[in-house]
Amino acid sequence: MRNHRSPGYPFRATAVALLAATSLAGAERLPAGYFRLMEAGSAKVEERLNAEPGADLQALESRPGWRHFPYAILAPAVLYAKKHPDNHRFHDDRMLALAIRIGDLLASENEKGRYTPRLDSDWDTYMWLETYRLLERELGEERSARWKREIEKNVAPLAPDAAERLDFPWYNSPFIGTSPNHYALWASTLHLAGSVFGNKEWERLGETVIRRFATVEQSADGYWGEHNNSGPTTGYNHLTLTGVALYWEHSKDPVVLPALRRATDFHKYYTYPDGTPVEVINDRNRHWGVSAWGQFAFSHFADGRRYAEFLTSHFKPGDLTMDTLGRLSQDALYYHEGRAEPIPQELSQYAHQMSVPAGIRKTGPWVVCLSGLISTQAVTSQFYLDRQGSLSIFHEKLGLIVTGANSKRQPELATFSESVQGQIFHMPISSRLQMGEEYDRLSLAFNTFFGDLKVSRPSPEQVAFRVVITGKGRPAEEAQLTLQLCLKAGETLETGAGKKIAVGTERVTLGPEDLGGWIRHHGWTLRVDPTARLIWPVYPHNPYANAPETSLEYAVSALSVPLRQKAQPGKHIRSNEQEISFVLQAH
Repeated sequence: MRNHRSPGYPFRATAVALLAATSLAGAERLPAGYFRLMEAGSAKVEERLNAEPGADLQALESRPGWRHFPYAILAPAVLYAKKHPDNHRFHDDRMLALAIRIGDLLASENEKGRYTPRLDSDWDTYMWLETYRLLERELGEERSARWKREIEKNVAPLAPDAAERLDFPWYNSPFIGTSPNHYALWASTLHLAGSVFGNKEWERLGETVIRRFATVEQSADGYWGEHNNSGPTTGYNHLTLTGVALYWEHSKDPVVLPALRRATDFHKYYTYPDGTPVEVINDRNRHWGVSAWGQFAFSHFADGRRYAEFLTSHFKPGDLTMDTLGRLSQDALYYHEGRAEPIPQELSQYAHQMSVPAGIRKTGPWVVCLSGLISTQAVTSQFYLDRQGSLSIFHEKLGLIVTGANSKRQPELATFSESVQGQIFHMPISSRLQMGEEYDRLSLAFNTFFGDLKVSRPSPEQVAFRVVITGKGRPAEEAQLTLQLCLKAGETLETGAGKKIAVGTERVTLGPEDLGGWIRHHGWTLRVDPTARLIWPVYPHNPYANAPETSLEYAVSALSVPLRQKAQPGKHIRSNEQEISFVLQAH
C-alpha cells in the first residue's frame, strides 16, 4: 500500500481538468465580491443607526448577528479609502460620515468605561485602529487626537501580557494560559499600533512574537496547534493566520510568506465543498461556519485566490454578521490580485495526508476524512475536546452524514470505547493512517484491542467501509464502536424493520430488531451490522456553555455496535476477531 505524505498527495494530471459541479461555478471575482458585500453591510448598519440614533454598544450588540459591532467601522472606511475600479464608493462622503459616526460612538463608549470590558474587545480595537490609519487625514485634529488617545488606552494593556509570554517554551495554551490565536492577534495589533503611532517598543514586541509564530510555532502541515502541536484547531487557525498575515502587510518580512503558503495548503485541503472546515481534526469545535478571517493571506497565491473566491461565494448580502462584515473588509483592504488556479473543491477527486495521522479523500460527490490524531485531555479547560472521533463522511448534495466531531465527557460518542477495570477509555493510545489506491486504512489501538477502519474507494452511488477488530490479552468488560449520524429534525427516519419515525425532540431508542439491517434518512441509506443499536438525540458538549448543546440542530444520533471479545487461553493476540461492515448509499 502506498503511503502519501505531506506536503500532499499529488493531483492526477487528468483530475485537474475534471472540475466538479460545485458552487465555484458562480463564484464572483475578488475584490469585486468583497466590495458588493461591504456596500450591503454598510447600508444595513447605516439604516439601523438612523433608526436608533441614541443606541449605545450594549443596545446595538443585543441583536443576534450584531456582536462585535465595532467591526462595522472598517467597511465604510475601506470603501471610502481604497481606490479600485470595482469600488464604486471610493471617496464617497457618505461612507466617510458613517465610519466617523461609528468611531465617535466607540470613543464615547470607551470614555464611559463601556468598551473595553466586552469580550475580545481587542479584536474591535484592531478595526478601529485600521480605520484611524486609513482616515487620519480626514478626521481633523481634535477628532484624530481623541481617537488616538482612546485606541492607545486599549492597545497598551496588550504589551505587558505579550512581553510576559515572549520566551515561554511553546505558544500554546498549556504554556501561555490563553489561546495562540489571541496571542497572535495581540502581537499583530501591537505591531500595527506601534507603526501607526510611532511606538517602537510595541512594534518590536509584535514583530518578535509573530516571527516566532511564522518560523517556529507552525507545524509542517500548516496549522498552529492550540492545545499542543499534535493536531489542528481548524477554525481558530484562521485567526492565528490573520495575525501573521497582517504583520506581513506592514513589514514585508520574507520569513512570513512560507508560513502563509503552508496555511493556505492546510485550509484548502481540509474544507468541505460547502465551505465549512473539516470537523473531525478539530480539537475545540464540533462545527464552524465558512470563515471570512484571513482570506487576504491566501491571496498571495493563485490557488489561494481561487480558494478565497470559493469561501466568499457562500456569503449573502442579507445575512452578514458584524464579524463577517469586518473581516471581509479587512480581506478587501489587503487582497492581492492575480490569476487564479483550481482548488481541491473543484476536482472530481483528490487526496491529502498530513504528517500526523489524518487525511482526506474526495471521490466524486463523496468526501471522507480520517483522523487518528492523539492528544492529552485538557481536564481543567472546558474549551478543548477529547480527540475521540475518527471518521467523517460528507456528500456534496446531502451534506455531512457521518461526523467524527470530537466531544468532552461523552465517551458514548467516541468512535471506540472500552471499559477496563471499571474505567472507560475512549481515546486511542496509538494510531497509524495508510492511504492507498484501493482503500484507506486507519488503525487505532486501545488497551484490549485495535481496530482497523478500512474505507474502500467510493463509487458515485456509495461508500463502503468496514472495521476489523483484533483482540489483545484480557477482553474489556464492555467495548463498542460508535458512528455519529447527522439527522435532520422534521424529517423521517425509516428502518429495515418497517419503522418510520419523525425526527424531533422525543427520545428514540432502536435495537437490532427495530433497525432490521438498515436505516434511511435525508436521501441516504446506511446498511449496518445486525447487532447495531441507535439512540437519538444525543446533545454533544458545547465548549462555550460548558454544558451539552440544547438545540436539535447540533444533536446527533449514536449508532453503536458492541465489540465481541473472547479470551483464548495461551493466546495474547486474537487476529480478525470481529468484522463490522457498513455501506452508505446516496439516493
